[in-house]
Amino acid sequence: MYAIVEMAGQQFKVAKDQKVYVHRLQTEEGKKVTFNNVLLLDDGKNITIGAPAIDGAAVEAKVIKHLKGDKVIVFHKKRRKGYRKKNGHRQSLTEIVIESIVAKGAKKAKAAEPKKAAPKKEAAPKAAPVAKATPKAAPKKAAAPKASAKPDDLKKVEGIGPKIASTLNDAGIVTFADLATSKPAKISEIIADVRGNHVTDTWPAQAKLAADGKWDELKKWQDELDGGKA
Repeated sequence: MYAIVEMAGQQFKVAKDQKVYVHRLQTEEGKKVTFNNVLLLDDGKNITIGAPAIDGAAVEAKVIKHLKGDKVIVFHKKRRKGYRKKNGHRQSLTEIVIESIVAKGAKKAKAAEPKKAAPKKEAAPKAAPVAKATPKAAPKKAAAPKASAKPDDLKKVEGIGPKIASTLNDAGIVTFADLATSKPAKISEIIADVRGNHVTDTWPAQAKLAADGKWDELKKWQDELDGGKA
């Protein structure tokens, strides 16, 4: 029996007791993790295809360890410009082992049913009180809406392009200050689905210089960087 399941933004064909390397998961080593987005199941007799996922199916696995993949060399060259830069990248991975494939009955969180409001009792009609003439208070002016934080151009950080900037904004990182307080591992997790090799080690430090307005110091440092890495 095998299944095709989506794990950490990638699709894998898995079977019981198979070891799989996926993008870094937040689950601790030794803990179990369940993947409910099963796209296809084959039990040897019948093949079930989801639309897009199979309801009630799941793949249960155990986290063995966190590690880094093989080093990938990225070489940039511009003809007749004398420009050459060599960079390396190691993807953060998690090794898991498939423990079981559940075809039906996987537990999913149920949405809480809204409580029914109790029927209101009709109140007995009361005699209307005699209104007293009182001076009308002046209408209050509506409070002006508070201005939200103005987003920064995150593309000024070496290694960040339009797609990554948009992905970070969707995750709530919209200013240089937000990026400066984020950890590189968390940033890598947020942009895991963006195609390409991205080195996030220096992004928070670059954002800190930008947030402090140290543009000259940032420009000097970026001249020595390539894709966000020294």
